Amino acid sequence: MKICCIGAGYVGGPTMAMIAKKCHDIDVAVVDLNEERIAAWNSDCLPIYEPGLQEIVEERRGKNLTFSTEVKSHIKSADIIFISVGTPTKDYGIGAGQAPELGYIEGCARMIAEACDGPKIVIEKSTVPVRTAELVKSVFDGYNKGHLFEILSNPEFLAEGTAITDLENPDRVLIGGDSTESGKKAVQTVVDVYNRWVPREKIITTNVWSSELSKLVANAFLAQRVSSINAISAVCEVSGADVEEVANAIGMDSRIGPKFLKSSVGFGGSCFQKDILNLVYLSGHFGLPEVAEYWRQVITMNEYQRKRFTRKVIHSLFNTLQGKRIAVLGFAFKKDTNDTRESAAIYICRDLLEEGADIVVYDPQVPAEEIKHLTSDSTKIANSAEEAAKDAHAVLILTEWDEFVALDYAAIYKDMVKPAHIFDGRNILDLEKLESIGFKASCIGKS
Repeated sequence: MKICCIGAGYVGGPTMAMIAKKCHDIDVAVVDLNEERIAAWNSDCLPIYEPGLQEIVEERRGKNLTFSTEVKSHIKSADIIFISVGTPTKDYGIGAGQAPELGYIEGCARMIAEACDGPKIVIEKSTVPVRTAELVKSVFDGYNKGHLFEILSNPEFLAEGTAITDLENPDRVLIGGDSTESGKKAVQTVVDVYNRWVPREKIITTNVWSSELSKLVANAFLAQRVSSINAISAVCEVSGADVEEVANAIGMDSRIGPKFLKSSVGFGGSCFQKDILNLVYLSGHFGLPEVAEYWRQVITMNEYQRKRFTRKVIHSLFNTLQGKRIAVLGFAFKKDTNDTRESAAIYICRDLLEEGADIVVYDPQVPAEEIKHLTSDSTKIANSAEEAAKDAHAVLILTEWDEFVALDYAAIYKDMVKPAHIFDGRNILDLEKLESIGFKASCIGKS
């Protein structure tokens, strides 16, 4: 069997690496037109950082795992073709700011139709709006090749930072296909691949539409929990309650559970906001304005939380940041990844720069040029947390990297401008200990 994945990004690369690791008899090719990205996958410095990924790629690369720009030849020879390209939110035309851009999906469908003259299983791996498979089928039909293809949906449920663990031991694998005999046979073929290492009871099969929608709904529900606890964090700050104690109390209810109840400066990443906006657009498109408004509020609360954090920083520093050095520790949207898409740090840094702050950023994985591109050329980049905090008026923790918990904050305090402030935007530090050192310390959800 040969598998080809179109798209060498955060989903395609790790997913195909895991299939190659678990299925040595299957040839797996990851293809992309971006020569620089493919070169990085073939180097010692992969284009994405994910714990455990480098080892798997090095183990299987050159054996049954290939990264190539020869897109059409690999498509033509493959039995199964995954489409794993971006579906960013449109910034133009109808649906701007909400609807997904499906141009890359359509482009892949056309490439497949042009390159293939035999039966293929084509799988949507990208996050797409419900009924996108109809778009793909229409393209195939336009080339008079519709009967050659079975179109399945197999959305990813990875969390960046734990993608390898999630792939190796997933909560579930979802595969959607048609109820025709050929559709069932195609679904079973893909089930058999995953069943090499995933227990059969964890592999769910549905129709295509249920599979497509389930991905959007899963991310919407997770983001909703984050926005819910962040809304309560604002209540805690004005009432004297402690958001961590509240989260612990409600999380012990088996109907609620403890996950995604950590208050913070808000969620980021490539999926949550994009997928909720997609759901908002779909709801409006299908004539469900109340549903659309319900989910839009999840985004509104996330934006509110970032602004609230920024206001807290400004107010604590005597309502002026002109000429003040602010150390930002963490720029990735979460720990154990170099992904900055929709990171809260981007928006907070931009707001503080507008207030005249002198921003110095340290992140252990995000390149300096990317930080400057997303904020300002005036943003300074430090090589360590200690360097960033030296002569700073305040330290902001915006990513929950483990190394920030282990810092010698007593030493950091000595080199800061007094009064020295620390704002824990991820609730990972011991505020009482920081205050005993001399810091004016605050976090999300505590008065």
